[in-house]
Amino acid sequence: MNDLFIIAGIRTPFCRSGSDFDSLKADDLGRHACSSLLLRTGIDPGLIDEVIIGCVAQPPDAANLARVIALRSGVPETTPAVTVHRNCASGMEAITTAHQRMATGQGELFLVGGAESMSQIPFFYPHGTVAKFATLSKAKDIGQKITAVADFRPVDFKPRIGLQLGLTDPFCGQIMGDTAETLAREFHLTREVQDAYAAESHRKALAAVDRLIEEIAPVHFTGKAVTRDNGMREDSTPEKLARLRPIFDRQSGSVTAGNSSQVTDGAVALLVGSEQAAKKLGVQPLGRLTGYAYAGCDPKRMGLGPVHAIAKLGRSPDDADVIEINEAFAAQVLAVLAALKDPAKCGVTMAPTEIPHEKLNRRGGSIALGHPVGATGARLVLTALHQLRETGGKSALTTLCVGGGQGAALWLERP
Repeated sequence: MNDLFIIAGIRTPFCRSGSDFDSLKADDLGRHACSSLLLRTGIDPGLIDEVIIGCVAQPPDAANLARVIALRSGVPETTPAVTVHRNCASGMEAITTAHQRMATGQGELFLVGGAESMSQIPFFYPHGTVAKFATLSKAKDIGQKITAVADFRPVDFKPRIGLQLGLTDPFCGQIMGDTAETLAREFHLTREVQDAYAAESHRKALAAVDRLIEEIAPVHFTGKAVTRDNGMREDSTPEKLARLRPIFDRQSGSVTAGNSSQVTDGAVALLVGSEQAAKKLGVQPLGRLTGYAYAGCDPKRMGLGPVHAIAKLGRSPDDADVIEINEAFAAQVLAVLAALKDPAKCGVTMAPTEIPHEKLNRRGGSIALGHPVGATGARLVLTALHQLRETGGKSALTTLCVGGGQGAALWLERP
C-alpha cells in the first residue's frame, strides 16, 4: 500500500473525568489540540484537504464534531470535515480513513485525531418520560398543565446514565468490565497479577513524565493551566490496589477501578498525508503507517480483539521495536499476552509469540494515563512514534480492543 506519513502530532493532557477538564466539551478539547498543532507546525490550514476526527460520545450540541472543531481551529470553511466512530478505535479509524482518502486520490494532507469529554456524557430520560415532558410543553392552559404534571411518577425522574449505557454492549448485554472478568476466569488471571500489572503501568508513566510532556500542548483556561496528565498516582502500589473492591462481579470478581482504565477527557491531533505532501511542507515526519487491520471477535471476549487484528495484519510482534497495547483492563492486556503465546486458544492462526516486557507500553498505558475512548487510538500512535524517535527503533505495533467485539492493529515505521 502507499504509506501514509504521520507528519506531526500533539495532544492535550489526559485528565480524569470530573477533574481539570470537567467544564470543557469535546469540541473545546479537539479545538485546542488542532489549533496547537497548526500553531506549532506553522502550516497553512488552507492546505488541508479534509479534517477527520474520531469521537464515541458525540455531543448533541456539536453535530459532526469534526466540522465544529475544524472551523473553531481556523480551517477554511471550504475544507470538508467528518466525524468517525469505531468505539475505542475511533482515533485509529480517523488515521486509516485518511489513508483510504489518500489512496483513492481524494486528498494529500489531512488533519486527523480524536476527542472525548467523558465528563460531559449526558444522562438520558426514558422515552415515556420524554413524551410526558412533550405533553406538558404543549399544554395551553392551567388545567392542561396540571393534568400533564399529575401524570408524572417518581420513576420518571430517574435518568439513565449515558456513560453506563455506552459501555454496555447491546448485543451480549454485558458492560465492558464483565468481559474483562470473563477473560480473567478463562486465562486464570489472579487479582494479584492484575494489580501488579496496574501498579507497573503507573510506575512506568511516572518514570516517563518528562517524555510524555513532549507529546502535550498545555491547556490554559479561566486562570488555570493544565500541563500534564493527572491520572498517574505514586500510591498505586499492589498493596493499596488490593484494598479496592471488585466493581463488576462483587462476589467473586477480580476487576476493580484500580486495575481498569480510567474514565478520562482528552484530545489528540495528527497531521498526516502523502510523502509528497510531507516534502512540500519541509517537515521531517514522525513516521509512516505501512499496514493496518481491523477484525471482529466474540463481543463477550472483546478484549481479545488485538489478537485477531494482529493475526489479520500479518506482521509478527517479534519484528516490532515498540509495542503499544491499550490497557482497557489489566486482565484484558494479560489475556492478550497469554493468547499471543498460544493463539489457538482463541481460534487464531498465527505463529506463537511472547512480547518482552521492555517493549510493551514503556510509558505506561491507559490504566495510568486514562482512556478518552475517541482519542486513545490516536494517542497510541503518537506515543509509539515518539518512542521510536527516542530509541532509534525502526517499527512499532499499536493495537487495542474495541467494544462490540473488534480489534484494531496499526504497523508504524520510522520515516
